[in-house]
Amino acid sequence: MRRFLRHPVRLVPFGFLVAIAIGTGLLMLPWATSEHRYTPLVTALFTATSAVSVTGMNVTDTPNYWNGFGLVMITVLTQAGGLGILTGAALVSLAVTRQLGLRNRLLVQAESADYGIGDIRRLLMHIAGTVFGCELVMTALVTGRLWLTYHYPPGRALWSGVFHSVQAFNNGGFSLYSEGLVAFGRDPWVTLPLALGAIVGGLGFPALFEAFRQRRRPSRWSVATKLTIWGSVVLLAAGFVGLLAAEWANPFTIGTYDTAGKVLASFSQIALSRTGGFDVINVAALSEESYPLIIALMFIGGGSASTAGGIKVSTFFLLGFVIWAELRGEPDVIVGRRRVAAPSQRQALTVALLSVALVTVGTLGLTVLTTGVRFNDTLFEVTSAFSTTGLTVGLAQRLPDSGQLVLTALMYIGRIGPLTLGSAIALNTRRRLYRYPKEQPVVG
Repeated sequence: MRRFLRHPVRLVPFGFLVAIAIGTGLLMLPWATSEHRYTPLVTALFTATSAVSVTGMNVTDTPNYWNGFGLVMITVLTQAGGLGILTGAALVSLAVTRQLGLRNRLLVQAESADYGIGDIRRLLMHIAGTVFGCELVMTALVTGRLWLTYHYPPGRALWSGVFHSVQAFNNGGFSLYSEGLVAFGRDPWVTLPLALGAIVGGLGFPALFEAFRQRRRPSRWSVATKLTIWGSVVLLAAGFVGLLAAEWANPFTIGTYDTAGKVLASFSQIALSRTGGFDVINVAALSEESYPLIIALMFIGGGSASTAGGIKVSTFFLLGFVIWAELRGEPDVIVGRRRVAAPSQRQALTVALLSVALVTVGTLGLTVLTTGVRFNDTLFEVTSAFSTTGLTVGLAQRLPDSGQLVLTALMYIGRIGPLTLGSAIALNTRRRLYRYPKEQPVVG
């Protein structure tokens, strides 16, 4: 085991497995449920994996099945999964000893590869300040709204604000309401803070910090930051317009809302559909035209090194530039007057193809394990699990244990990333000292 874990990249999936195992054991205990009974292994494993992978998909009625202890455990697991198990451990080490050894620096770098080892201490402090600062602002706004407008008792309002703020920023989707946030779909003081928090959490710390430092000179942003920031803007705008048009007259979603309500609900749902996972409108009642849109947004996901899942925005748009360069016969892939290195192109292609393969295999697996289920629902559920979004049309709760285990595996793989998992398994530290002759096969 020591030999297997000697490289930091292998500790990332191992750390998540440990957290999932601990969470599963705690959620199986009788004092974690409202009826004080033991939770079945598969249910506890699914919930723990969903929390640690910041997915938010559930197979139980969260507010009624789990009691206070269970909900607190889900909140802690979500926060740990959002920060990153190893990043969180390094934060604790830094806070206790005020020192950060080389090993801990390497562990954090395995999750935040865009930063050099010398910047890790500063990175950790910025991450902690950003995460808890954003969650504090969201908590204050949501708590105040629930207390002053909806007349919640102060304690209940605070608990709801804390729970949903942690879920939103970490792009989890657990809710204290059986129907998600549908009841607040037209309330900007509840949905907008959570939606904006999910957007910030889904951008990724490298892109977020660089954009802030160079906020007056966007032209100096790196290629990764440009792809992430501008790509996210494009996806949000396109998704908002598409969902608003598709659901405008749907009486089961936003058809009965006024214009302002339709705009607010559509924007909030799109912002939370990329990886946030909250229901602002009734997702199970979406029109057929909305399914491909939501599935595509979930599959793309958010920014690299963020709390979001999916293949990542930078990967998607980088592949677009690769295709455009190939169609034009360009020898180099150019993004913002910068040539993109060949290894980055291969990594983007690898992530995309592995992700497509995983979603395909997962969809086929659920199709075999279930009968009488629409293909759209199966594909939606599998994509939501793999992209760690958490939106559901209710299929997960109806699946047999074998089907829930398929979704559990997809949530785990989707959180640590296909490329990280593949690297952790097939890592070869030896450098090949020879090269074979080159040949160019016919393609297409």
